[in-house]
Amino acid sequence: MTNKNPFEIDFDSYIRQGEPCKKEKSIAWAIATGLQQVDGLTPSNYLYETAKRNIEGEISIAEAKNLIDSYYESKSVSTENVEDTEEADKVSARITEILSEKSFTFSPNQLLLIHKKLFYGVFNKIQAGKFRDYNITKKEWVLNGDTVLYGDADLISRTLEYDFNTEKNFDYSELSKEEIVKHLTRFIANIWQVHPFGEGNTRTTAVFTIKYFRSLGFKINNEPFEKYSWYFRNALVRANYTNIQKNIYMNTEFLERFFRNLLLDEHNELKNRYMHIQYEAYSKNLEEKQNLPVNLPVNKKMTELLNLLKENPFYTYDELAKIMNCTRETVRVNLRKLETRDLICRIGSDKNGHWEIK
Repeated sequence: MTNKNPFEIDFDSYIRQGEPCKKEKSIAWAIATGLQQVDGLTPSNYLYETAKRNIEGEISIAEAKNLIDSYYESKSVSTENVEDTEEADKVSARITEILSEKSFTFSPNQLLLIHKKLFYGVFNKIQAGKFRDYNITKKEWVLNGDTVLYGDADLISRTLEYDFNTEKNFDYSELSKEEIVKHLTRFIANIWQVHPFGEGNTRTTAVFTIKYFRSLGFKINNEPFEKYSWYFRNALVRANYTNIQKNIYMNTEFLERFFRNLLLDEHNELKNRYMHIQYEAYSKNLEEKQNLPVNLPVNKKMTELLNLLKENPFYTYDELAKIMNCTRETVRVNLRKLETRDLICRIGSDKNGHWEIK
């Protein structure tokens, strides 16, 4: 099933209409909003309303960005999850602006600039546009709680310089398109593994990736980043994880499928559960595959929603809000998060359909 965004903007319809200006804007907004899945964020109705005004030509992208900033400076904004929504809205608008710009320089400084443009004034604990100066670990669902070994903070600049220089001097002339995609897959995986930034690393890498691929002459299919951004992050994790004791090695095939869909308009299946390191252990028969533990990261509200939908998959937004003693917006946001994690899907129409737990 295709997930719908909260304000029911059908980006694909604008893209299919073929009007160059609207198509280009729609692709940028679709990618920008979809990338918020990486950190479990969902843009607000106001963001989608503003995006529609920009696509229709009523306002420029600069005006759209200013409207979003002003919206969150207003004292009238007082909803639950406002911090997450604010980040999703501001960063979505900034990604759209960057993707609309034609300039690009292939260098580590471009990564720094993208990070600064995306997160200036958004993060409180880190400085936007600066490489991290501390080492990190991150527990990953796809690794059953283990972490990728990220780049040493003291070597970030030198490692990036080496990777960029190597890529800059690489000769693509004798490669087929399939071989080029395979090579680009490893390059982007390496850049992500350095993890130059403490926060916002994957979104920064994604925006840089799109700009770089466009500079090589590729046309970008918006659907992979729009609908499968969390898959993108998990694929990057698997491309950089080795555990010899468990007989697990760096595997770029998942990320390559994503990029083949992005660049070659293929339609490879992109399922997060296939990347889980325990998947093979559960793949002896179909029943075991369906019972793979899907302990995806969820908050208390999401857990409560799952339990309620198990009891009655026909609950409405208002009914769920009343039972959970929260706002309708909180229900909507957390249902969206469950959808992006491939834990639930909507069957049928909004009015007469029901929820299915995967």
